[in-house]
Amino acid sequence: MSEETLLSVRDLRTYLDTPEGVVKAVDGVGFDVRAGRTLALVGESGSGKSMTALSIMQLLPEPAARIVEGSVKLDGRDLLDLTAKQMRELRGKRMGMIFQEPMTSLNPTFTVGYQLLEALKCHGGARRSGLGQEAVKLLQEVEIREPEAVLRKYPHELSGGMRQRVMIAIALANRPSLLIADEPTTALDVTIQAQILRLIKRLQGEHNMGVLLITHDLGVVNETADDVAVMYLGQIVEQGPVDAVLSAPAHPYTQALFASRASREHRGRVLPVIPGNVPGPHDWPPACRFHPRCPFRMDVCEKVTPEVSHLPDRTVRCHFVSPLEEEAKLEH
Repeated sequence: MSEETLLSVRDLRTYLDTPEGVVKAVDGVGFDVRAGRTLALVGESGSGKSMTALSIMQLLPEPAARIVEGSVKLDGRDLLDLTAKQMRELRGKRMGMIFQEPMTSLNPTFTVGYQLLEALKCHGGARRSGLGQEAVKLLQEVEIREPEAVLRKYPHELSGGMRQRVMIAIALANRPSLLIADEPTTALDVTIQAQILRLIKRLQGEHNMGVLLITHDLGVVNETADDVAVMYLGQIVEQGPVDAVLSAPAHPYTQALFASRASREHRGRVLPVIPGNVPGPHDWPPACRFHPRCPFRMDVCEKVTPEVSHLPDRTVRCHFVSPLEEEAKLEH
């Protein structure tokens, strides 16, 4: 592991036991998050992005969900070997998380101040005599005006953007080295989305945090991420630097996903779509999971699970992408 690698996930498998059978929600996922850099985890709803984040934080819905294999190392320490008590000590201190919907993540029966102070008290983020001042400072850091008044309010008294800023303040209360942001701009208007993303980027630079950004918005990926991992049905199908993947996607799913983005080029024309539908959790194809929707599919795609190819600038899970083919393209 390199010195700058903060989080290293390898061959992570999280399964869900349901009345209809086992769902392989996360199936062999691996990636690295480096200090001061942002990795975007991208994919359609149901691809396993949030389940991957919950697996890292060990906040899975029990007893249905279970991690069956893999490693999740933070600063070289495998989190899957830790006890529940040890994980509680890390969550909120070394690892912070912004959940999808702040209205349901914040407790409606407690004030903002109570919930922010709770995060500080749990991990000794400041001396007890100075907790109030620290809470005010945190709200100022996330650009909330009149922080003393906001500390006395309840979540329902705040706007969506304000609630999200409070969630960020709670997640960063103890200066974690890793921040997991699960769809941090969901249900916010475009202007507030841009403000929240700029805020996360600024705080990341100030504290040299590694950020795992979960999103389905490719515009967000382009503007904020350094690296990107594209997920489809529990697996990462393509991963590499944002510039390389966005400019020349190699996996057919990545190509189709990026082609379906709305842009000025599509004005007045029908927007491209990915054919077919995402299969249900109990109907995933046994070999290549994208093959029923892939325009380049052949017999081998239906019968043989593709291995991950390591290319000069990325990894791709596809039968028809190989290092030799990519090197030949680069030479020409």
